[in-house]
Amino acid sequence: MQYRVNPKNGDRISALGLGCMRFPGYELGRPSQRAAEEIISRAVERGVNYLDTAYLYPGNEACVGEALQKLGLRDRVLLATKLPHASCKRPGDFDRFFEEQLKRLKTDRVDYYLIHNVTSPAQWERLCRLGIEDWIRRQKTAGRIRQIGFSFHGNAGDFPVLLDAFSWDFCQIQYNYANERYQAGTAGLLAAAERGLAVFVMEPLLGGRLAGRLPNAAKRVLQDAADARLRTPADWALAWVWNHPQVTMLLSGMGSPAEVDANAALADDAVPGSLSAEQLAAISRVVGIFQAANRVPCTGCGYCMPCPRGVPIPSAFAAYNASYAHGWMTGLQQYFTASAVRTAEPRLVSNCTKCGKCKRHCPQGIDIPACLDDVRHRFQPGPVDWVLTRMARS
Repeated sequence: MQYRVNPKNGDRISALGLGCMRFPGYELGRPSQRAAEEIISRAVERGVNYLDTAYLYPGNEACVGEALQKLGLRDRVLLATKLPHASCKRPGDFDRFFEEQLKRLKTDRVDYYLIHNVTSPAQWERLCRLGIEDWIRRQKTAGRIRQIGFSFHGNAGDFPVLLDAFSWDFCQIQYNYANERYQAGTAGLLAAAERGLAVFVMEPLLGGRLAGRLPNAAKRVLQDAADARLRTPADWALAWVWNHPQVTMLLSGMGSPAEVDANAALADDAVPGSLSAEQLAAISRVVGIFQAANRVPCTGCGYCMPCPRGVPIPSAFAAYNASYAHGWMTGLQQYFTASAVRTAEPRLVSNCTKCGKCKRHCPQGIDIPACLDDVRHRFQPGPVDWVLTRMARS
């Protein structure tokens, strides 16, 4: 395992971190305890020393806390979790949430604490009016928070403003070869590193879309350029992120010990600047192909769910993108499966009432109701829409 140093405190952090949100069972809000323990145990065995969870991941903090206690691994890992800042309405809420998190995690400290899903400076300013700066200082002085940071899902122009708004120790950004100019992007990565912050990367595979769901033409480019180290599309995407010396750690939501082994083997050689000019050129060609097929930048995080009308939003967008990447019929089949059209209660995009709940919760800033209209036009044209809509209302 390669390790990179946090410039703020000297922590040696594994180049590969374990993102705990997508443990098996997370879709139902009940992550599998047994699976989580197997994954965490294997990850630590392979040298991973950073675990990331959050208050808002259903059942996840308690699952991680139970696993670390049972396995006796708490002192061997750097534990990260996140404050649900939108739910903080009064000063006492900071303590209320944090105490609950410590109890769930069965610990007396959080090594890396993040303000979760910050999208604008105005959100941080609201927290400052509630006294969060003094609260953070008290927690750090007491040793209950070692490092403080934020995860960012806003516009590129707001990112430097947030970097300078507080004396942060680290930040977490979405970054992959398809998102160099999206959200914080490459400019944000460099800006954070220039300020001496550790930079942690989330969504290196863009919710899996840079792994198994690449367009066939893009897969062929990578197959032609493959070598003994970079065999799969996922290998290429992870290696691209690690190629940047400004990246301190990359988070991967590994769902099995086998996935841990595969990613850890790649992380053993995760040295900055190790990709050749020819390999970087291959990725550039893939980016062009991917962007031509990528219509909705959904990562499948599920923050938009549940939909009050039962629309399977991430699955509908995955089918829509697949229809451009792999053919209309492939996408249609995925859409029909996700929408349960053969059941008594079809969950069609035409069920959407444009209430806007999903849009308010999307960390990607997607205009979800408008994009669902695009899905409807793609998969429910003319008489098809009329028939399916009647089925859904019957």
